[in-house]
Amino acid sequence: MKLIKAVIKPFKLDDVREALSEVGVQGITVSEVKGFGRQKGHTELYRGAEYVVDFLPKVKLEAAVADDKVEAVIEAIRNSANTGKIGDGKIFVMPLERAIRIRTGESGDEAL
Repeated sequence: MKLIKAVIKPFKLDDVREALSEVGVQGITVSEVKGFGRQKGHTELYRGAEYVVDFLPKVKLEAAVADDKVEAVIEAIRNSANTGKIGDGKIFVMPLERAIRIRTGESGDEAL
């Protein structure tokens, strides 16, 4: 099993959720986060004063998937979150040692 984390632009969330559903991902966790990468923030104007926004709003998705679905999930996220502009985000893939469904006690792939 793998834990896939993706940081994407907020307006792409619905597209990514639909794409993940199509490849068989049954559940995701979504968090609103702030951060920056190569974008390094931007300057905004508010009531005539310029200020720098260092941390940009992003959405972090987390999904636990079986090993045989990892590549399909990565491609689904890449294709649906891509705008072609800087700041589209990142995907991280980590080994997932164990998953347990609290209600039934199922573990491993059955818990996903």
